[in-house]
Amino acid sequence: MDHPLIDLISARIAEAEAEGAFDNLPGAGKPLPRHDNPENVLLDRLMRENNATPEFVSLSRQLEALRAELKATGEPVRRRDIMAEMSMMEAKIAMARKAWAR
Repeated sequence: MDHPLIDLISARIAEAEAEGAFDNLPGAGKPLPRHDNPENVLLDRLMRENNATPEFVSLSRQLEALRAELKATGEPVRRRDIMAEMSMMEAKIAMARKAWAR
């Protein structure tokens, strides 16, 4: 079923075309950019424009910091605590990736 305002919409587009509103638009005549994740193009663009990162990315960065701390630490008790944190962080990352993939 067509949109109830399809005739009005089509008329407005035709008017704009006649007035040249669509002439010289950036990217005119060029193919649309290819996206790795076509289902989430809008979400990806919004995140990029707002400098947002998915949760699993920020968690992965925290995990890297823990790994660096583990390498620098020689104290056995602290190493055990860091490894426990790393294990929990890896589980959080797995859950965040699963949620992101939906």
